[in-house]
Amino acid sequence: MLRVRPVHFTSRTESWKQLLTALGMVATEDDGGWTVFDSGSGRLAIHPAEAGSGQDGRTVLAVEVGDVAEFARRTNLSAQEGSRQEGAAESTGPAELVTADHGDACRISAPDGFSFLADKAAHFAVCADADPALAVAGVWYTADPEGAVRTLLHIGARARPVPDNDETADFTAKNGGVLLVRPAAGASRSGLGFEYDGGLEPLRERLTAAGFAASLTEEAFGSTLHVANPDADSPNAPATVWVSQHRPMG
Repeated sequence: MLRVRPVHFTSRTESWKQLLTALGMVATEDDGGWTVFDSGSGRLAIHPAEAGSGQDGRTVLAVEVGDVAEFARRTNLSAQEGSRQEGAAESTGPAELVTADHGDACRISAPDGFSFLADKAAHFAVCADADPALAVAGVWYTADPEGAVRTLLHIGARARPVPDNDETADFTAKNGGVLLVRPAAGASRSGLGFEYDGGLEPLRERLTAAGFAASLTEEAFGSTLHVANPDADSPNAPATVWVSQHRPMG
């Protein structure tokens, strides 16, 4: 299995919980250290951070898998097969079993120096009460889009058609969530957004009723809803959280 589940660090956990609830997500794990919210497709973990710290307002890309060791084996096997097909020297592969603060995990390391964790899913079923139209989108900003694309293919992400050819790449995870590769200068980093499979106006009304300022913009390939970010005062966070309207290609 593969499910997108980024981790967002914030000193404003209550505001984020209110925002995610207004978006249609449902809390399914809460151990006091972090809270995991289900959407219709993908999950998001909220982790407390000290106000003004380097973590406050940051999102870290992460995924969930069924069996960490088997996931690592398959990922490395896929990378080795890819190297043989390209005539490149074989390496040990991008996946490494590690012990994280929260338990056993698999670290995926990419050619651009970016890395993220794959954790064992605590539960597999998506909460039936979550809005089925909402999907969590983890974003990978990188100066090496090709390397990021290869890495996501090796972990089993499924390529999704994109409307242009500017080095962007979209992927879906088998068990929920979206992974987006976006070209960017400088050090590689993570980002967070959402997709909505339906009209955004009702969603904006729901957010506004919950006390969140939200505005709609029309862009080249669809509409995007921009919601006031609870972490906007942090230097690590953008002013808004975006929700784009998902319009399938073809």
